[in-house]
Amino acid sequence: MRQERTVQSSIFDLFAGHEIGRELKAMSQWLDEHSDLLGLVARDLRRHGLRQTGREGLPAEAVLRCALLKQHRQLSYQELAFHLEDSASFRAFARLPWGWNPKKSVLHKTISAIRAQTFEEINRVLLASARQEKLESGKVVRVDSTVTAALIHEPSDSSLLWDTVRVTVRLLQQAEALGSAIPWHDHRRAAKKRARAIEYTRGRPKRIKHYRELLKITRTTLSYLQQASEQLPLTARPAVELWQAQVCHYKPPLVPSAPSIRISLNPFRPT
Repeated sequence: MRQERTVQSSIFDLFAGHEIGRELKAMSQWLDEHSDLLGLVARDLRRHGLRQTGREGLPAEAVLRCALLKQHRQLSYQELAFHLEDSASFRAFARLPWGWNPKKSVLHKTISAIRAQTFEEINRVLLASARQEKLESGKVVRVDSTVTAALIHEPSDSSLLWDTVRVTVRLLQQAEALGSAIPWHDHRRAAKKRARAIEYTRGRPKRIKHYRELLKITRTTLSYLQQASEQLPLTARPAVELWQAQVCHYKPPLVPSAPSIRISLNPFRPT
């Protein structure tokens, strides 16, 4: 049978005088003042058809405190199991029953049973307490994210402008094959040269010069595409319809006379 709270705390549960130990002690005191949160965790831990008799599991209080330890210290389940066995401060915070050293599999099974709605309710209570104590208003939110490798280069302004010219020339070549007769010039080499110069040139004044040239080339190439799009009306030909759809997909809502172009055509995502 699983209990909500640890029946009896050990007299040997002491927090270290270190900054982390004092922080854990303050967190523990806050949890004691909001013991109603244990009911939410206990409800998540009760499974459909789970018998109320048999071997005792980790108390709901210990599960909640272990979950907070894992998230607060950014630990894996294996690291959490080690610190719970090795650190007196961690054991004091987790309120583990005397002699219990949960393995990573037990920690994973119990902590993962806590629903996202329960964590959201805990956050609401924590924010309300912080507002009452005038410690945090909750108006600013920090979001942590994980950076992973991707097969896309860094989307700098110069590289996006170079991608604009490259993709636009590809569309113009397709338009020629469909019967477009507008005169146009392939500026890919010049655009790539300016983009490389911006990347490796030192000094803002020199890069501004290359940026202006690259912007001019980009606007000129976009004007070619606009003329080709107007010359090839939407007809019943499937090839023309497909080409016009690609133009609508890549064409950005930009005004050619604008003083600057931040992002034009992006071949990796719709604009």
